[in-house]
Amino acid sequence: MEFSEQALILQVGRFKEADLWIRFLSPSRGILSAFAFGGSRSRRRFPGCLDVFNEVLVKARSSRQGAYLALQEGVLLRGSRRLRADWARFGLAANCAKFLQCFGVGSEGADKVHLVMRQLLQLLEEVEAVSPYVPFLFRARVAFDQGYALSPETCAGCGCSLADRGARFSIEEGRLFCPSCAPRLIFGRLMNLGPAALALLAAVQQRAPGEWIDPACPERDLADCSRALDAFVCRHVGLTWEKGRFARV
Repeated sequence: MEFSEQALILQVGRFKEADLWIRFLSPSRGILSAFAFGGSRSRRRFPGCLDVFNEVLVKARSSRQGAYLALQEGVLLRGSRRLRADWARFGLAANCAKFLQCFGVGSEGADKVHLVMRQLLQLLEEVEAVSPYVPFLFRARVAFDQGYALSPETCAGCGCSLADRGARFSIEEGRLFCPSCAPRLIFGRLMNLGPAALALLAAVQQRAPGEWIDPACPERDLADCSRALDAFVCRHVGLTWEKGRFARV
C-alpha cells in the first residue's frame, strides 16, 4: 500500500536515535501510526514538518510484508506556531487529540473527524480568546458525527418545540424532554438545559468550532451544556478523563 494525503499529526515519539514514530489523522483512512526513519535529521524528506498539530502532505508506504507503515516524505502545509508557544492552548489541543486516539477513528467517518479537528486547530491558532470548555464540546461533536446525534429542537416525548422552554436531558436515553414529559421517565439522570444551552448544543452539532459559542451565551449555560455533554459522552462512548488521560468506563 502506498498513498499521499493531507494529514494532521496528533503525536510524535522518538524511535532509536534519528527515527520517529508518528501518529496522524488521515481524512480517508482515520488514525494511522507510521515510522519516519531519519525523521529527526532529514531536512530533504521531512523539512521541518514532523511536529505535533502540523498539517502535512505525507507520502506513506507499507513495508514489504505489511508489518508497518513508513513515511517516505512530508511537506508542511500549515504549522502550529502559536500552539507551541502557548501551553494553555497546546493543552486544549492535546486533550482533543488524546480523545481521538482513545476513541478510535477508522476509515468510516474519518473525513468528518479530520475536518472538525482541522477547524479546531485553526481556531486555537487564530482566535484571541478561547473558552476552556472547547474540549468538552469537541468530544460531543466527534460523538455526534460518529452516530450519537441528538435532537435538541423538539421533545422526544410529545414533539413540542424546546426552543423557548428549555429541556431536561436524559443522559441514559440520550434524549431531551420538555418539563411536562420528563417526570414520566422511570430511570436515569436528568440534567436541566435552558434555551441558551440548547442553542449551544445545536451549534456544536451543526456548525464549525469557531461558531459553537455565542459571545452572548451566559457562563452558566455554557457550563451546564458542557457538563451534560461530558456525561453523555462518558455514558454512551464509554470514555472519561482521569489523571491526565482518557480511560474506558
